[in-house]
Amino acid sequence: MIYSIATVSISGALEEKIKAIAAAGFKAIEIFENDLVCSNLSPEQIRAMIEDLGLRCIVYQPFRDFEGLVDEPRRRAFDRAERKFDLMRRLGTDLLMVCSSLSPLASGDHNRIAADFHELGVRAASRGLRVAYEALSWGRHVNDHRDAWSIVKAADHPAVGMVLDSFHSLARKIPTDSIITIDPQKIFLVQLADAALIDMDYLAWSRHLRCMPGQGEFKVAEYVAALQRIGYQGPLSLEIFNDQFRSGLPLDVAREGLRSLMVVGDDAAIGQGYPRALPPRAICHGIAFVEFTAAGDDAVRLAEMFTALGFRCSGEHRTRRVSRWRQGNVNFIINEDSTGFAHSFDIVHGASICALGLNVDQAAPTLERARRLGVGELVESSALCQMGIPALRGPDGGLVYLVDADTTCKLWADEFVAVAEDPGEDAGILAVDHLAATVLQTEFLSWISYWTSLFDLVRTPQMDVLDLFGVVQSQAIEARDGALRLTINSSAGRRTLASRFVDAFWGAGYQHLALATDDIFATARKFHDSGLPILPIPANYYDDLEARLGLAPELLAMLRASNIVYDVDASGNSFYQLYSRAFDKRFFFEIVQRDHYAGYGAVNAQTRLAAQARYRVNEQNLAVEL
Repeated sequence: MIYSIATVSISGALEEKIKAIAAAGFKAIEIFENDLVCSNLSPEQIRAMIEDLGLRCIVYQPFRDFEGLVDEPRRRAFDRAERKFDLMRRLGTDLLMVCSSLSPLASGDHNRIAADFHELGVRAASRGLRVAYEALSWGRHVNDHRDAWSIVKAADHPAVGMVLDSFHSLARKIPTDSIITIDPQKIFLVQLADAALIDMDYLAWSRHLRCMPGQGEFKVAEYVAALQRIGYQGPLSLEIFNDQFRSGLPLDVAREGLRSLMVVGDDAAIGQGYPRALPPRAICHGIAFVEFTAAGDDAVRLAEMFTALGFRCSGEHRTRRVSRWRQGNVNFIINEDSTGFAHSFDIVHGASICALGLNVDQAAPTLERARRLGVGELVESSALCQMGIPALRGPDGGLVYLVDADTTCKLWADEFVAVAEDPGEDAGILAVDHLAATVLQTEFLSWISYWTSLFDLVRTPQMDVLDLFGVVQSQAIEARDGALRLTINSSAGRRTLASRFVDAFWGAGYQHLALATDDIFATARKFHDSGLPILPIPANYYDDLEARLGLAPELLAMLRASNIVYDVDASGNSFYQLYSRAFDKRFFFEIVQRDHYAGYGAVNAQTRLAAQARYRVNEQNLAVEL
């Protein structure tokens, strides 16, 4: 199948869109009428640009309100079609997409509509052109691809076929297996889009909330699989109406779109037992290490914070200013090098999380999958890369190292010189529970695509979290066994904590790191002794907690005394959370105790955000302690 994208899917002027689509690696393009109408280029110039860049224009679209008319409106509709045929010849495409009518003048009589399309097919064929009928989900009379197929069959002309669009079909919950009844030779074009499952007007849903395959909740892979089963070999084209993508960088969105088509095509093939085109997604067995970049006084203060958290320095790198800090199964790295990637990251963002090391079964297949999907990798010579630990570029511009069993032991034994650890007690930290990233709203879906296209991760239901100054959109993605958990957070409100973090950090990044313990009260006592600054929780929270959950007085007193927030799910599984104060407004630590609890304590997020917002520098700039 050839991969294509409609120009409406990305931002910019038409010439900018065409260049971005070609640079992303597409081989075909749909020209959306509004893009052409608004362009200063002639159709001939657009055609030349498309061809010079190695693209093929597979369709001009859309042609509206054509069928089911009578008398003068019908004559004008055919006149308009003839003008579009003229334009198509100049543009260099042979296919016109006709979407089902919304006109109040149009009849819903299928025989009349079929007759219209037969005549349109005759006129198109006389010029060496074709037409394809699409059932819009909000069409006045035809809004189901099964009806469109019935009409195309009745029109009975070789130049008349149909367009299938996954959004229109899946939004209306039309059974995907109905595709099996369609002659693949009569499907002239397939357009793909995903979306979240929302009960709303089809037109508004389509025009604002479509997304790339794999970013929503539609079963797009099953849709493509049905097409593969009937032997469809035509174009798979993205038609994405999305407000976030329209404000994103054209090349970035186009690259992401091509990646989504490759992944959904491969997923569809797997489901049928066909040979796959990509190596499988990596199964992640947890976080091998979290790397922080810091320099000078920042590095000293970060080491002090790690010590207060119960970590001990257990190794120094043999040739670089890099130290290993360990507690339980958690490894932190402080990178103080004055050259290299981490140093560059520090210059831009300050002391922060710059890289993750993920435990995978085999690094090589994951690296190959990433390369085929166009995910960048670190090419500079580094100690870890020389050891055979590949590093992918993360969606934040940081690094994601792929650490397999062959390199895990070598990493610590060969690269680091062990140092005598402070004999002091640790704080009971056992493992990394999850990482929380805060991103621009325009990047929210891209982060989801990155992680779910490379790793075997699933999404939990999306949450809206209330901040004092707006709403934060939060999406958790996690390994099936919980070995890796990530939450992705974004907000359109400019005064929310999420938005202020992105502004202050100069981009998306990891805002907090959650660490697991099995005795959070003991951990809290050790933090008190070590002097770790803890985020205070208001007394009103505990009064409400008592009224809401009816906790035992002893438990409530312990929670209150330690500034621990609490939740319990419908099955009685409990969740405890304790927060550190932030390191220079860049990141903070969360300590959690899970008793078979699956979520992330969303009910407590507003309390945490409000508590953090109290640390204002001044009322003018609204800068806050995270």
